[in-house]
Amino acid sequence: MAQTTIRHAEVLNKLSFEDFVEKLGNIVEKSPMVAAAVWSKRQFYSLKGFHKAACDFIDGLPINGKEGLLRCFPDLAGTLAREGRLSADSTGEQRSAGLFDLTTEEQTNIARLNSRYKRKFGIPFVLCARLNKKDAILRGLNIRIKNSKEQEVETGIEEAKKICWLRLVDVLQGEQVNIMSKL
Repeated sequence: MAQTTIRHAEVLNKLSFEDFVEKLGNIVEKSPMVAAAVWSKRQFYSLKGFHKAACDFIDGLPINGKEGLLRCFPDLAGTLAREGRLSADSTGEQRSAGLFDLTTEEQTNIARLNSRYKRKFGIPFVLCARLNKKDAILRGLNIRIKNSKEQEVETGIEEAKKICWLRLVDVLQGEQVNIMSKL
C-alpha cells in the first residue's frame, strides 16, 4: 500500500500545472482553485501529503472563501440530480448513498430540508455522501439545521475534505491504471 501511495505521489509530481489542474480540478466540487493552489506545494511524498496541502489551503481561506467553496457543491438529491446535471463524481457519490432511489415522500422531505437549510445558512448542506446512506443524510439534515452558521461552515468544510480525499484516491487509481496500460 505504501509503495502504491509513493507511486501515486510521483505521478502527481510529474504533472505540468495544466495537467495537474485538469486531473484534480474537481477533487473539491467545481473548485479547480484548490488544485491550482496545491500544485505549487510539490514535491509530494504521499497522497496524505497532497491531501494535507489541499486541507491547509482550504483551512487558510477566510470565512467568505470557505462559504464560496461550499456553494460549489450541489444539493443532495436536488434539482441538478433530478435533471441529470451533476458532475460524474457527484452522480456516483449520490447514487452510492441511495439518493437516486428516494421515495416520493423522501424526495419531498429532503427538498424541504435542503431549502430550509440554504435559507438559514446561505450554503448547501454538504455531507460526504459516499460515507453515508440516505437515512443518515436525512438525519444529518434534521440535526445540523439546528446548528449555528459558524458550526455549519466548519462542518461543511470538514465534509468537503473527506470528499476531497476520496476523489483524490479515485483520480489516482484511474491514473495508475492508465500508466500501467502504457508500460
